[in-house]
Amino acid sequence: MKFSFNLQVLGQNPENYLRRAGYALIPGRGSEQQSFARRLSRDFYPRFHIYYQLSQDNKGQKIVNFNLHLDQKKPGYVGFSRHNGEYDGVVVEREVQRLQSFIAPHSFI
Repeated sequence: MKFSFNLQVLGQNPENYLRRAGYALIPGRGSEQQSFARRLSRDFYPRFHIYYQLSQDNKGQKIVNFNLHLDQKKPGYVGFSRHNGEYDGVVVEREVQRLQSFIAPHSFI
């Protein structure tokens, strides 16, 4: 599920925002998107997995674009990144609402 915030309204850098919300950086991801996860139990899976990327709107304001999904289990085959991920649904929607609760209501894009 995708959602965005104006960086100025976020009031902090995206890494601090996600850490405050209980997410930890997943090291070793070689893309331009930062990757974070929040475990739902002591086990590594299931977990919420979120990426973010910075962009600019047509007024030149910086926007943080988040992409969240729920990883149910790790990929089943070595060398493949496909997994049982839920990209929408009640559980994912609740997590987006939880993340939005850290921000003032008028700041959503």
